[in-house]
Amino acid sequence: MTLIKSISGIRGTIGGVPGEALTPVDIVKFTYAYCVKLRERRPKAAGERYRVVVGKDARISGEMVENIVCGTLIACGVDVVKAGFASTPTTEMAVIFEQADGGIILTASHNPMQWNALKLLNEKGEFLNAEEGAAILECADSSEFDFAPVEELGEVVESDFTDRHIDAVLALEAVDADAVKKAGFKVVLDAVNSVGGIIMPRLLKRLGVECIELNCTPDGHFAHNPEPLPANLTALSEAVVENHADLGISVDPDVDRLALICEDGTPFGEEYTLVSVADYLLSRIYDKAAATGKAIDDIASPYAFATVSNLSSSRALRDVTEKFGGEYFSAAVGEVNVTTKMKECGALIGGEGNGGVIYPALHYGRDAMVGIALFLTNLAYKKCRVTELRGTYPQYTIAKNKIQLSDKSLIDKILNRMKEIYSSENINDIDGVKISFESERKWVHLRKSNTEPIIRIYAEAPDAAQAEKLAEDIIGIARDIIKE
Repeated sequence: MTLIKSISGIRGTIGGVPGEALTPVDIVKFTYAYCVKLRERRPKAAGERYRVVVGKDARISGEMVENIVCGTLIACGVDVVKAGFASTPTTEMAVIFEQADGGIILTASHNPMQWNALKLLNEKGEFLNAEEGAAILECADSSEFDFAPVEELGEVVESDFTDRHIDAVLALEAVDADAVKKAGFKVVLDAVNSVGGIIMPRLLKRLGVECIELNCTPDGHFAHNPEPLPANLTALSEAVVENHADLGISVDPDVDRLALICEDGTPFGEEYTLVSVADYLLSRIYDKAAATGKAIDDIASPYAFATVSNLSSSRALRDVTEKFGGEYFSAAVGEVNVTTKMKECGALIGGEGNGGVIYPALHYGRDAMVGIALFLTNLAYKKCRVTELRGTYPQYTIAKNKIQLSDKSLIDKILNRMKEIYSSENINDIDGVKISFESERKWVHLRKSNTEPIIRIYAEAPDAAQAEKLAEDIIGIARDIIKE
């Protein structure tokens, strides 16, 4: 497996040689480059100290990677705020709490236990943009090391930000802890033996929710494939039914993605995590405007009555948004692209269809904690079962496929021809090519991989058969284009 370098960080398996795995050498080079570019991005007067927050998920290699990252930061003359076991959103919040200059998250997100990664944050606790990430990649490959003299070495302080993060979630106006407590929910939580097993039970307890813990020991021995997809959550589904629970909750190892299981053991659908939360927030403002006679924009202020998701996310968010008279915007795939678009349009809520909820009233980052707090508040107000709530949303199914190509040169040929062939349809080419068939409520999104000669093809339609048929048609056309 080749070491994967991207604008958002560096990722690879632990154990192996440089270039084929994430080695201590790679970790030092990348951390050093981060420090170099940090100083360029945030110049300080002589004698002023830089501070960087470091948090990690519970995977087995975390301590080793943490020691190297913190040691390198110290050697660069940077003070370290060591957050220890902390979810990705907690580390992001810690940068804000500490008014630090940046942050490094040690997590490979939903990847298996042999993987780890460094994800890089700016002084706002947000991921670096494309230009900043590219500059670090270049610096890591070209730098000669120049570490600080002994009298200027950095120092380390340790702090646990978990409860501060929970406090911030519960302080949100849209979160009604009293209503959730009165509802008396029982849930089953699957935290895949990572840091979700630390923060989620604490949050649920504060919300007055009975929590049955499944895989909540943060030892990094993932009990199943850690990506929160239905095929990996069969044990959670069974536990929900066996315990007569109201809901099943699954999070990935760094707790920025949230997937839910209905009371009957069926998947709520990762795509619908964001849809349900957005529906609650939009309806809340819409109803308040109707009750007071005030304008919706005045009630929503300082945010716009708008939502954002990436191009590969379900159309259901757009449908729900427009039902209340709101405006929907799409962004290129990638959290930083979604947050950039959210800031541009001042969106009330946004995120990605992989269960990532971004609520700027708290911070600009995917956050399973704020996602579940808002979801449970909505469920408490609606006084219905989760299956009933799911049935109120527009019904869509996404089919995910890919085309393996002999070389990358064919990718642009296929994408350009697709735009020509479907020029009469609604085309968006900010990230590959997305073709929307508006009258049929269907779309297909073709995206090229940055690391492999493949095109990923996501197709959505009102049912699975239509989605698969659309994907098959597009794959067939792509194969014809290759022969041209």
